[in-house]
Amino acid sequence: MTITPLLTAGLETALNQILYRDRSLKAARQRLNGKSLSIVLSELKQPLTLIFSDRQVDVLAEWSDVPDCTVKTRLATLPALRDRQRLTGLIRSGELEVDGNLQVVTQFSALIDLAELDPAEYLAPWTGDIIAHGVSQFARRGFSFLQGDLERKQQYLGQVLTEEWRVAPGALELAWFAEEVDATERDVAALEARLNKLEAK
Repeated sequence: MTITPLLTAGLETALNQILYRDRSLKAARQRLNGKSLSIVLSELKQPLTLIFSDRQVDVLAEWSDVPDCTVKTRLATLPALRDRQRLTGLIRSGELEVDGNLQVVTQFSALIDLAELDPAEYLAPWTGDIIAHGVSQFARRGFSFLQGDLERKQQYLGQVLTEEWRVAPGALELAWFAEEVDATERDVAALEARLNKLEAK
């Protein structure tokens, strides 16, 4: 997937709404002032670079300078960046590779963690508080339903493959099969030795 100017502009707008609207986040934002963070996702052809200033964050698809910190990961791992407690675990497991100043990604994670990600807050100016709250609740329920449904389907597929279709054998079946192959090889070798003896006579 190629990063388009529309994608960077949309991401920039969203990040500025979430991270720069709330005055209570000013202290956390100041720690990132003048810093740059490059995010390299395995699903994208080029990195995204976030450049933090006092008033906003700029999102660029092409940037010639060396960033203060480069993070390499997958799209699925990005939501975990919101939890700064998990950063060390992600780095140890190899899901997150960090080159450069580790503090930049830690401070970015802390800033996202402190930010309010309530959709109702962003909808309220256009729809009113009651409708925004209702839409937000509906979206949350819908998301949790889809997430639960996806987990159920993954479990069902796993059971179907191992139990019903027998496509993926269990660990015990693999061990038994390996032993049977070894026993057959020994029997064939013994039979071959007997035949050689008989031929020699």
